[in-house]
Amino acid sequence: MGAQLVTLHWVYALFMLIILALLVARREIILPSAIGLFFIGLAATGSLSGGIAALFNGLTYAGSEFIGIILVISTIVAMSKLLQEIGANDLMVAPVASLIRTPDLAYWFVGIVMFVVSLFFWPSPSTALVGAVLLPVALRVGLPAIGVAMAMNLFGHGTALSGDFIIQGAPTITSKAAGLEVSSVISASFPLVLIMGLVSTVVGYIMLKRDLNAGKFKAEVAAYQTAAAANDVAASKKMVTPVARWAAVVVPLAFLLDLVVMAAAKLRGGDATALVGGTAFMILVVFTIIVYGMESLDKIREFLKQGLVFGIEIFGPIIPIAAFFFVGELGPLQAIVGKEAVAAALPKSSQGLLSDMGLALAAAVPMNRVLVAFMETIVGGITGLDGSGFSGLGLAGSLAKVFGAAVNGSVATLTALGQIAGIWVGGGTLIPWAVIPAAAIAGVSPADLVRRNFIPVMTGLVVTTIIAIFII
Repeated sequence: MGAQLVTLHWVYALFMLIILALLVARREIILPSAIGLFFIGLAATGSLSGGIAALFNGLTYAGSEFIGIILVISTIVAMSKLLQEIGANDLMVAPVASLIRTPDLAYWFVGIVMFVVSLFFWPSPSTALVGAVLLPVALRVGLPAIGVAMAMNLFGHGTALSGDFIIQGAPTITSKAAGLEVSSVISASFPLVLIMGLVSTVVGYIMLKRDLNAGKFKAEVAAYQTAAAANDVAASKKMVTPVARWAAVVVPLAFLLDLVVMAAAKLRGGDATALVGGTAFMILVVFTIIVYGMESLDKIREFLKQGLVFGIEIFGPIIPIAAFFFVGELGPLQAIVGKEAVAAALPKSSQGLLSDMGLALAAAVPMNRVLVAFMETIVGGITGLDGSGFSGLGLAGSLAKVFGAAVNGSVATLTALGQIAGIWVGGGTLIPWAVIPAAAIAGVSPADLVRRNFIPVMTGLVVTTIIAIFII
């Protein structure tokens, strides 16, 4: 069951440990990611030019992977700039504002709404929909932007996606690899997903509340509320135009219609995100023409420029980091350093750097229920380090089948545990570029959001694994 590890594995493991250590120490990781990518190319090709080429190839590969979400975020920001300028934003959030009065309510309200929507449409498109409406309301009542991002992230990309009870993409992959029925994995995952979600969101809330009480976000909250108050004064003096009123009604209805279409046409992932982005762009075009007439030829350029500047500002530092972690998977590694070089550098049986290391680690651990449970969690987390919560699910299911037979335990529970670990780590809570949708909508640093998530998520994984030991 083990995998043969060669020089390329050890180079990758070394830089991965350096990067993870710097993340824990709250330091920037762009430089070590770039250096690591160079040495991966150097080790794979055996040439200086190969290492240099890997740097640029990594950037282009990561950029091509992110272009869709960059444009969606940029388009939504551009649309928001238009709505803010014509005074429609305040009218849109007014009905929701009456439901949220305190930062505590804002955290849980945003999180629960995000959880429900993500169950049906997955987190990425849900982030745009939920954030556009609830972010201004949450900020007004004193919840800092990082708290909004945490709520969307932990409830959506963590809890909802790790269970995936409605769409069932994740349990379908893991169940097939483990040789089980999908229903058995879903049943086994339900208590574990519940425990993981409760622990992580509650710990995250407690830590956020502690910092709020200590005045850590006092300046940020005061600045936003002062700006909001000034905006209210300006808005009260400004006549609300019929177009603004129409926009305040049409925009929410348009996105609500998107939800209906997603459900009816079973649009998921990229298709659902494209529908949301296309709707935002259409709203931008139509209302810019209506409001500005002939001036719209210039105004739409301004709105799009503001949106794209915001998108690139958020994603720019993340691309080299993502490029390093992408090479942990076989396909991206081949695309970045070349198929021939990879074939010469890795054993023929290799499934990718991360998967190989996970298999080797699993083979080196003696089999008992405690170690098997923690090993399933660790391997699941390792395979999620590439930032794709789904890429390592097949391995998680396969290992669960082996581990379950070895200790005469529940394969379904182990499968669910590996699924939860892989998605919580890679699906969008602990990898800087995977948290970008929530970070971008909230306007916070992805690295800061990862640091905020780290203790709540790791606490949740430990508690969930301990509970799983008794169930196995």
